[in-house]
Amino acid sequence: MTAALATKPRTSALDRDIALRLAKTEYERFLALLEGLAPEDWTMPTDCPGWDVRAMAAHLLGMAEMSASIRESLRQVKLAQARGGVFIDALTALQVEERAGMTPAAIIARYAEVAPKAVKGRRRTPWFVRRQKMPAAQTVNGRDEEWTLGFLSDVIMTRDPWMHRSDLALATGAPMVLTPEHDGVLVDDVVREWAARHGRPFTLRLTGPAGGTWGEGGPVLEFDAVEFCRALSGRETAPLDTEVPF
Repeated sequence: MTAALATKPRTSALDRDIALRLAKTEYERFLALLEGLAPEDWTMPTDCPGWDVRAMAAHLLGMAEMSASIRESLRQVKLAQARGGVFIDALTALQVEERAGMTPAAIIARYAEVAPKAVKGRRRTPWFVRRQKMPAAQTVNGRDEEWTLGFLSDVIMTRDPWMHRSDLALATGAPMVLTPEHDGVLVDDVVREWAARHGRPFTLRLTGPAGGTWGEGGPVLEFDAVEFCRALSGRETAPLDTEVPF
């Protein structure tokens, strides 16, 4: 049984302009990765059970289309809710199933078309909408918590393609482009949320272009920055007992 629902919805800690810059760059980098895949890469399995590379790309296309259009977002949400069960599982399954007939070339072309619209859609979401609570609670670290729509739009909708970009890089051997100006900012936000969630002293050293050093005192932890984030998402085995949503 999960603990009582937190009373204060989680909000984004990122400056809005920074959040939108991260979104734009992440869409561009995900598209570039797709464009560089070989035909045989699209059938490679990923760390997400039941998804090959093509299915994962179809999911990310569906999410981008949600961000690009309020009508499309409402349509997907309605159909996913009608399926019952865990909402995010129903939503992602719907996205993959609806795009099952698309070729890799069609997925790439559509993603290139919709990604700029997704950034614009997220940019034009007004502040009073971003402050509203999401309709359903999210379970993180074994307890239910509420998120604002702004946390979903400004944070999770960028962390999701970033994490899946790492999934595709691992599945295919494609390089994952990393820079301090983009990935380092995203990782810093993840680390700060992780620290606030567990509330204990620590010294964290993350290596790689997205890395850095955080904290003082407590146990000294050292990881590759991407591997650290993958561990927080539940993808890697590491001595970390606090989850961060992606």
